[in-house]
Amino acid sequence: MIARIWRGATRAEAGDAYARYLDETGVREYRATPGNEGVLVLRRRDGDLERFDLITLWRDFDAVRAFSPEPERAVFYPRDDEFLVEREETVTHHAVARVEGF
Repeated sequence: MIARIWRGATRAEAGDAYARYLDETGVREYRATPGNEGVLVLRRRDGDLERFDLITLWRDFDAVRAFSPEPERAVFYPRDDEFLVEREETVTHHAVARVEGF
């Protein structure tokens, strides 16, 4: 299993709206891609920012490529510029050594 990790941030007051937007775009697309095994959307307040960490779980690297033909590049959606004040342009991939308790 592969974990794909991306990070970004919005203004704190936009956090709830961005979380809804993520559900409508990225999370929906992740879950619709064959080989997606799950999605974690983590968020935390950091002063004037709301930070988001997205961790998606994939059966294998072929499934990651089915979601993103350029697997090292982050995938963005039409209204992301409206919300994001910080964003990573790339993602990291990790082999999942163990998953328990889900």
